[in-house]
Amino acid sequence: MQIDPQGLERRDMHEMMVAMIMPRPIAWISTVDAQGIFNLAPFSMFMNVSLKPPIICVGMGWKRGGQKKDTLRNIEASKEFVINVVDEDLVEAMNRTAAEYPPQIDEFREAGLTAKKSSIVRAPRVAESPMSMECRLRQIMQFGEHPGGGFLVLGEVLLFHVLDELYLKGEIDLSKLRHVGRLGGKLYCRTRDSFEMERPGGEKV
Repeated sequence: MQIDPQGLERRDMHEMMVAMIMPRPIAWISTVDAQGIFNLAPFSMFMNVSLKPPIICVGMGWKRGGQKKDTLRNIEASKEFVINVVDEDLVEAMNRTAAEYPPQIDEFREAGLTAKKSSIVRAPRVAESPMSMECRLRQIMQFGEHPGGGFLVLGEVLLFHVLDELYLKGEIDLSKLRHVGRLGGKLYCRTRDSFEMERPGGEKV
């Protein structure tokens, strides 16, 4: 079967894309606005782009009413943000922050989380998260208009935060990091079901 994307409605396109691209890591992004109000929200269109420099990208859509999301507006204004890792202990709190709260609401408080001061950027980290990345905005690109369009946020990682017990001999111990991924609809996945396979030539990256 061949499906022309030009013939798909927005909802059908969304379902097709999330089914094709899974599992997806979750960028739990914390920001701060000009009034000092913290914001925290999850985004599952997320990946790394380069290593030197360490660049990540996050895709963001519009609010239902056609406004930019609070996270995007805060990043545009402050040029900074933090990406926090979601593990199995944090999925319920992460899900609570996915609601569309008014800009004056602090999602850290709504989800019962601790906002921890970052070392470089103004945006706080999630203290309960096992790993975080302090980032500086590199570029924002817009594609299309509301409702089907979106934004691509490119950021440079300035500093990594990793729990001591997860970092062994210069590597993250993935057996201890109970990462969570996003599928489609209400479905999420765990990373505990894994297997090994050698690449040709034995390359690691």
